[in-house]
Amino acid sequence: MGTRTPSESAYSTRIPRVRVPYAFWKRILDFIGSITLIIALSPILLAIAILVKLSSPGPVIYRQQRVGRYGVTFDFLKFRSMYRDADKRLAELLEKGNEKDGPIFKMKNDPRVTPIGRFLRKYSLDELPQLFNVLYGDMSLVGPRPPLPREVDQYDDKAFRRLSVPPGITCLWQICGRSDTSFEDWMALDSFYVEHMSFWLDLKILMKTPTAVLRGDGAY
Repeated sequence: MGTRTPSESAYSTRIPRVRVPYAFWKRILDFIGSITLIIALSPILLAIAILVKLSSPGPVIYRQQRVGRYGVTFDFLKFRSMYRDADKRLAELLEKGNEKDGPIFKMKNDPRVTPIGRFLRKYSLDELPQLFNVLYGDMSLVGPRPPLPREVDQYDDKAFRRLSVPPGITCLWQICGRSDTSFEDWMALDSFYVEHMSFWLDLKILMKTPTAVLRGDGAY
């Protein structure tokens, strides 16, 4: 897929190894939490699916290859928030320039996003299918957001540090401004998480996520 293999220094011994009890109980929490949320949010999931289906032609769920822990790729699930030809139009938009620094492509008024998609993105409702990624073990409830392979191709060894832990639905970046955050600050937040991850930090992020989502800051 073109994703380059990180050098040995990318997973430096300076990065704390995930403690076995923490990793075990984190997975248990992810499994129970994802099942509970899927059941509790099932009416909302169904309503969103219907709205997406009626909004424009195309599938309800958008599948995209993302890079997880240690560079392993997986099918990343989202409610479709763009028109069906969005991927084909990306090259055209890239030629016009990127509004963000670093390898991340972001555009506040992306013409590929559907009207319902803008609403879903503002409140991160398009991310809800990732609860199934958590259930399957591809992701965690808390962890760095999983990048695209083309983004990883541009990573330096410092950025590779974020691939040392399972990717998550929410993270420090999610509660600190999301797309309004610079790429450098984003990587710094993820590095902090990798170096200090604990149940207390996970709990703090989970508790702050609903408020950040409702504010909608940096969501586009």
